[in-house]
Amino acid sequence: MKNAFYAQSGGVTSVINSSAFGLFSELKEKVPEANIYVGKNGIVGLIDDEVYDLNKSKKPLELLLDSPGGMFGSCRYKLPEKEDEKFYQDLFKQLDKYSIGHFFYNGGNDSADTCYKISEAAKKLNYSLNAIAIPKTIDNDLAITDNCPGFGSVAKYIATSVKEASLDIKSMCKTSTKVFILEVMGRHAGWIAAAAELANDNENTYVHKILIPEIPLNEEAFLAGVQKDVEEFGYSVIVASEGLKNQNGEFYSASDKKDSFGHNQLGGLAPKLANLINKKLNYKYHWSVSDYLQRSARHISSKTDIEQAISVGKAAANMALNNKNGFMPVICRNSNSPYSWSIKESELMHIANKEKTVPANFISEDGFRISQNGVDYLKPLTIGESYPKYRDGIPVYEQLDLHLAKI
Repeated sequence: MKNAFYAQSGGVTSVINSSAFGLFSELKEKVPEANIYVGKNGIVGLIDDEVYDLNKSKKPLELLLDSPGGMFGSCRYKLPEKEDEKFYQDLFKQLDKYSIGHFFYNGGNDSADTCYKISEAAKKLNYSLNAIAIPKTIDNDLAITDNCPGFGSVAKYIATSVKEASLDIKSMCKTSTKVFILEVMGRHAGWIAAAAELANDNENTYVHKILIPEIPLNEEAFLAGVQKDVEEFGYSVIVASEGLKNQNGEFYSASDKKDSFGHNQLGGLAPKLANLINKKLNYKYHWSVSDYLQRSARHISSKTDIEQAISVGKAAANMALNNKNGFMPVICRNSNSPYSWSIKESELMHIANKEKTVPANFISEDGFRISQNGVDYLKPLTIGESYPKYRDGIPVYEQLDLHLAKI
């Protein structure tokens, strides 16, 4: 009997645990005799031999559906190339210790690369393994899949938060703050910032400027636009991706520090833009960084997002049970109106180390807003409410009782 191993990787979301629920519930239904093991802090748990035995948990798996974050711990860990046979031989010894034949890795771009390396190494070393990546990323930048679980909830959070903030600024702009800047995540793809367009409607403009990495910042045009906003509306609300680039294609704001994958640490964009506006236009400003708040806001998660997160987990289980190796379940959009979607599959070779950016036809002609095509794509992903349980006015995020396996 093949047992299963699951781990969470990369920056977590408000619905990643829903994918775990989908996977576990499907495995328990289809192969109830199989043991399910979970890596503590992602793949690092497998390497360090810290693996949870899910069968030892006495609490209901449904707790996963309400909780944000990664209930089992996540990591950012770059595996060596598949040519490093010694590393993968040791890794497969760990899998063999637990009789693992199904390997599931739940994450984004770098995680897809990790799963792909493991699937290829397994083929090379003749280790019988069904390695399946489960999509997850708030950045919405995975190739092939129409959208990524985790993104719809972030889009809903950003559009809601900036709409509320805009009404706040509007209340005081006559004698106080004229400009508000919200910095959101998004290194190379501006999907999260683009979602701010959903705050606007045919009668009201709550977000006036959206800055994304796909459009290099033209400072002169930007400042002229902000000044026009203030003259027309009394204030200007700006949402900017952390990965905004200058006219030379360099990050507008980045530090010299790098993460474990060699990516430059980003941050400080909002205050830099605020200082530019203050220096050139002399407007009073406020800025904010949504940071972890945007990806952990389970209290306002999209119901569509939760349903899709569960579905990719279930699909991953069935792909592995059908002896697929080196694949990922992907979301396919069948129609916008009414919105309908289905789950298909794609090989990881077409997904790993590739990136999906905001297409040109989703961006307005002046480069500072999102077009109707973009709105039509974004809107269905935020539809529906699925509130967690509350106690005394605060969400109840009860965790599973986790116990390390002892073999």
